[in-house]
Amino acid sequence: MRSIAIYMEGGGDGRDGKAALRRGMDALLNPLKAAARSKALHWKLVCCGSRNAAFQAFRTATAVDEDAFVVLLVDAEAPVSDKPSRHLASWDSWEFTFAREDAVHLMVQVMETWIIADADTLTAYYGQGFRSNALPRRQNLEDVSKSDVERALNRATEQTTKGRYQKIKHASDLLRRLDVNKVRRRCRHCKRLFNTITEQIEAA
Repeated sequence: MRSIAIYMEGGGDGRDGKAALRRGMDALLNPLKAAARSKALHWKLVCCGSRNAAFQAFRTATAVDEDAFVVLLVDAEAPVSDKPSRHLASWDSWEFTFAREDAVHLMVQVMETWIIADADTLTAYYGQGFRSNALPRRQNLEDVSKSDVERALNRATEQTTKGRYQKIKHASDLLRRLDVNKVRRRCRHCKRLFNTITEQIEAA
């Protein structure tokens, strides 16, 4: 293995939105990026826009880049009770006969679940008017539905000077500020992503 390549959904249709999200997620995953580079592994993170575009890019890269550990990272969109590939096969009608199970990863149930895992960072970022008591308090945030995550984030931010949370406008800045250890503790699929890539790097 010579490289790690992650294809994720998000960033919208424009280049600027994709570039901004890539910078934010790249910062969140920096411990992995640094570990990869310490082993002289090339690191690539691509924000593809739609989830279908991410899947297609993942499938193509898996077929053509035999020297890379190629990863798919998409929202689960719903509760997950099965292996990621089976969940996505049911939800999106994708087939994964071409891929390893440890290459398929989920943000459960949505990327914003990772963001609300670190209330301290949200409080510091939004400042006056931020209502931290609107955020879910349960330890396992993956049990919180996509709609409830979005509703909580909107309620928590609607009275701040930055205004209500907007993915394209705020997500990149927030991702680069998050305490990834807090996210990993409250979102087991984030922990799985880190553990899996760490294992690949150590084995290289």
